[in-house]
Amino acid sequence: SSNNPTLASVQQRMTTAPPVPAPTAAPADPANAPRCPHLATQLQDLWCSNDYLGMSHHPDVLQASRAALDRHGLGAGGTRNIAGNNSYHELLELELADLHQKERALLFTSCFVANDTALATLGRNLPNCVFFSDADNHASMIEGIRNSRARKHVFAHNDLGDLERKLSETDPEVPKIVAFESVYSMSGSIAPISEICDLAHKYGALTFLDEVHAVGIYGSRGGGISDLQNISHKVDMISGTLSKGFGAHGGYIAGSSSLVDFVRSYGPGLIFTTALPPAVAAGALASVRHLKHDNSLRLQQQVRVRQVRQRLKDAGIPIMDSPSHIIPVMVGSAAKARAISDALRDHFNIIVQAINFPTVRHGTERLRITPGPYHTDAMVDKLLAAITECWQQEGLPFQN
Repeated sequence: SSNNPTLASVQQRMTTAPPVPAPTAAPADPANAPRCPHLATQLQDLWCSNDYLGMSHHPDVLQASRAALDRHGLGAGGTRNIAGNNSYHELLELELADLHQKERALLFTSCFVANDTALATLGRNLPNCVFFSDADNHASMIEGIRNSRARKHVFAHNDLGDLERKLSETDPEVPKIVAFESVYSMSGSIAPISEICDLAHKYGALTFLDEVHAVGIYGSRGGGISDLQNISHKVDMISGTLSKGFGAHGGYIAGSSSLVDFVRSYGPGLIFTTALPPAVAAGALASVRHLKHDNSLRLQQQVRVRQVRQRLKDAGIPIMDSPSHIIPVMVGSAAKARAISDALRDHFNIIVQAINFPTVRHGTERLRITPGPYHTDAMVDKLLAAITECWQQEGLPFQN
C-alpha cells in the first residue's frame, strides 16, 4: 500500500543506496578465462574476478561436475542430515581436512555462511566468550560475532601490540577467540599469522583464521598463507571458500574433531539449509585435488601479478603496496572510481569494478585488480593504456 509507513521507509532508504553495478558473467571458453560476456553483447577483458586461477573452466573440474550431474541430478535434495548428504560431500571434506592438516572439515553453502555460523555458534555456546576481531575483518566474520551476542574487542589492523593489550586486560579464565584473515581482500595485506597465534595461545585464546582469498593460490598444495608459511598447526580453526581460488562454490571450516563437531551439532547455518549440489561438490573436489599437485597456475599468476604491479607503478598510477595478488588502485573518490570503471567498460571493453563505501572507508575508494594466469601480455598493454587515459580524463594526479 502507498500509505504503508514501513514500505515508505524502505523506499526512502533505497534512494540513498549505492547504484547496482552492471552484471558480468564468467567466460564460456576456458582458453579465454579472463574474458566475460557483458550484457550478452560483446566479449570484455575481466580484471577483477575472484576466480583467481580460472579453475571454474578447468577441464578436470568440468568433467567431474558433468559426471556428477548426470548421475545425481541438479539439487542435493535436502539438508546434510536429511537426504542431502552425498559421497562427494564427504570426500571433499576429507580432502579439505588434509589440505589444512586438520582432523576434520565441514562444508557450508558459502564461506559467508561458514564464518557466520562457526563464529556465532562458538560465541553463543561458550559461556562468557570474548572475541578479538581485526578491524578489517570481512562482513561475514563481523556478522557471526554480532550474532553470537558475545563481547568483542576490535584490535587495529594487523597490530600485535594492540591485540596483546586487549588480551592482557581480559579475564584469563573466560573463553577467548581471536578472529582474523590471512589475505585481506580490499587492501591485499597479509596478517602476521604466526605471531597472532602465539599471542592468542599465550593468553589462552583460540584462533580462527579466514583463508578465503588465499586457498588454492598460496602454499605448495594451495592451503593458503598458513600452508605457505608451514604454520597450519598453529591455527585452531581455518575457514575457506571453494568459490575463488578453487573456482567452484561453497565454503568450509577445518579444525580439530571436537571443534568441527561442535559447530556441526549446534550450527543452524548447517542444520537448517540444503546441502551443496553434488555436481558443485564434485567439481570442487576435482579442483582441490588438482591444485594440491599442480603448481603451474599459481606460478603463472604470480608472474602476471608482479608484471601488472610494476607496470602500474611505472605509469605513475597510485597503488596500495600489497604483498599479495590483489592490486588496489587508489582513486579516493567514489564518483571518480565509478567514472573510471564505467569508461573502462564502455570504451575499452575492460571490466574493473569500482570499490566504494561500505566495502571500503570513505576517501579510500579504489579499483581492485586481480591478475590471473590467463591474462596475456596484450591484455596487460591494453589495460595500462586504458587506465592511464581514464586517469588523465578524470584529472587525477600521477605519482613520480
